[in-house]
Amino acid sequence: MAGRAVVVGGSLGGLNAALWLADAGWDVEVLERSRSPLEGRGAGIVLHPATVRYLVEHGGADLDALSAPARWLRYLGDDGGVLHQSPCGFRFTSWTTLYRHLLDHLDRRRYRMGAEVVAVEAGEATSRAPAGEGIAAGAGAVSSPATTADGVVTATTAAGDRVSGDLLVAADGVASAVRALLLPEVRPRYAGYVGWRGTVGEAELSAETFGALHEAITYHLMPASHLLAYPIPNVDGTVTPGDRRLNWVWYRNVEDGDAIDDLMTGTDGRRHPLSLPPGAVRPRFLDELAEAATRLPTPLAEMVTGTAEPFVQLIVDVAVPRMVFGRICLLGDAAFALRPHAAVGTAKAAEDAWQLARGLREAGGDVGRALASWERSQLRLGRQVAARTCEAGNRSQFEGTWQIGEPLPFGLYGVGDSAFARP
Repeated sequence: MAGRAVVVGGSLGGLNAALWLADAGWDVEVLERSRSPLEGRGAGIVLHPATVRYLVEHGGADLDALSAPARWLRYLGDDGGVLHQSPCGFRFTSWTTLYRHLLDHLDRRRYRMGAEVVAVEAGEATSRAPAGEGIAAGAGAVSSPATTADGVVTATTAAGDRVSGDLLVAADGVASAVRALLLPEVRPRYAGYVGWRGTVGEAELSAETFGALHEAITYHLMPASHLLAYPIPNVDGTVTPGDRRLNWVWYRNVEDGDAIDDLMTGTDGRRHPLSLPPGAVRPRFLDELAEAATRLPTPLAEMVTGTAEPFVQLIVDVAVPRMVFGRICLLGDAAFALRPHAAVGTAKAAEDAWQLARGLREAGGDVGRALASWERSQLRLGRQVAARTCEAGNRSQFEGTWQIGEPLPFGLYGVGDSAFARP
């Protein structure tokens, strides 16, 4: 056994970390704050080879069974006509489908629900999570803890349980509690726009709309805005054309300050820091979205207005100056929250996890050397892809320089590496 690893966060990045580390001989325990399985979090995901690497290598990935392909990149004009179309090889799945497949490969005894981490320690110094969450999180957190001579790190849960190991992997997302402890000055920074999101059943669409959007990832450019749509598996995993769902994202600029605070205040009266889930958006804003949708091309208007419960995600930037603190490391969105335009947030987390396990295995037990090498490579990757996603978002939302017919900026190490062989 290589050692004991504590993984904080049981979403896609945490599952990848747990699975790859277990393969490398580590005894792994995942601490997930939610008390119930994470079904239904998010909506559509653009697949990348890194995202499904674990499933492919372990014989659990029939891409045709867990994803929907697109044969065309299609740009629609204001009248609904096709302004540009080119062949592509992208595949799409749902967050829930991918989560279920990864979780099926993990020994459930390693996956502990209802375990919210509030403190981490390594040596004499202790960091305790501040009150609050999201963008405000981090105030009052103390500096990075030191590492003991024997390398033991400990996570303390809200229930007072202490879980120790030789390595702690923080894969707890954009609002990472562990990052707030280690780097209290690094907080999510609002990018100036939000992503309205939703899904609608293909069977609920008219034949004309289904035909206009079928077999494609569809884009529509507007002044200071853009919208995209693509097919994903249905909630039960069905991938049969006509029985799937259509996932859409509409990026809309909202001024910082009172305007964004108003939008992000949910039906519960609380200002949500990063997202408003389905059912939490106030009726006034749903009415405004529906009215704005009447000016979309007819197929896209039907898609948006036919969605039962659109939801909102704040687009933010997070970029850390370092990812390793003794034997604690930050992975995925906890280190770099990428704007969605490169479609590799999940892929980046999966790649971080795979590279971590590979580096530890190759280091032959020298955890410090493995983490130092891993940090250099993953910081470089995170900075590169973050810069590309920021550029794409700024061009479409503020500069107006994204042109009809441009290839999509999808890719992790470079544009284009998200493509699979065309079906």
